[in-house]
Amino acid sequence: MTAPQKTAIVTGASRGIGAGLVWAFLQRGYCVVATSRNITTLNPFPASGKLALVAGDIADPSTAAKITEAAVSQFGRIDVLINNAGINVRKNFTDYTAEDMRSIVSVNIEGFLFVTQLAVKQMVAQGTGGSIVNITASTANHPIAGVNLAVPMLTKGGLEAVTRSLAMEYIQQNIRVNAVAPSVVNRPSYKDDWKEFVKTFQPMERIPEVKDIVDAVVYLTEASQVTGEVLHVDGGAHVGKW
Repeated sequence: MTAPQKTAIVTGASRGIGAGLVWAFLQRGYCVVATSRNITTLNPFPASGKLALVAGDIADPSTAAKITEAAVSQFGRIDVLINNAGINVRKNFTDYTAEDMRSIVSVNIEGFLFVTQLAVKQMVAQGTGGSIVNITASTANHPIAGVNLAVPMLTKGGLEAVTRSLAMEYIQQNIRVNAVAPSVVNRPSYKDDWKEFVKTFQPMERIPEVKDIVDAVVYLTEASQVTGEVLHVDGGAHVGKW
């Protein structure tokens, strides 16, 4: 009997790491539900019977419902959830406003919560296990002087903690929960002088590319004996001072 085709959900999927993950899962034969606020207008992907696009604010519980409903109605199941959507506002600690705090928490924490709850319910109902990978940040446990991200790291540190908690809570249901913690990831918009500055955050003196993060996520998605792990993709920055 042929195993059913697996379905992956990718949030924050219209560009960068998220778009890279959509391509990677499609190439590996997965069905994919790709979501972001403007995925249907930015849509960087060719039409495919294995790809569903869901536009919406991940911080809205109704968006989470649309995402999971699309996965089940179009592909029959949910096997993988990649919580990639997130916002990162860099400011001095005392300059963060109440509005900053609410926007960061709504996307990074509430957005994670709503879609993950529904995905886990579906995985449990299927009885075939599943894999969840959260995108956190290297600076959550290795702050860098001059790179002021205290409030976003409140949320990213929380994602690391919930990764371990959920790994234990659902281990008997064979739902694995892991995280990837990138540092700065290269973007086409980065200017050469900024790239040189960013290299100073990295002991390896090379900025990770989107593919580096995608490869780490795909590994954790399919590593059947790995759960509760936070995999740093940061050129060694998390190891210590250099």
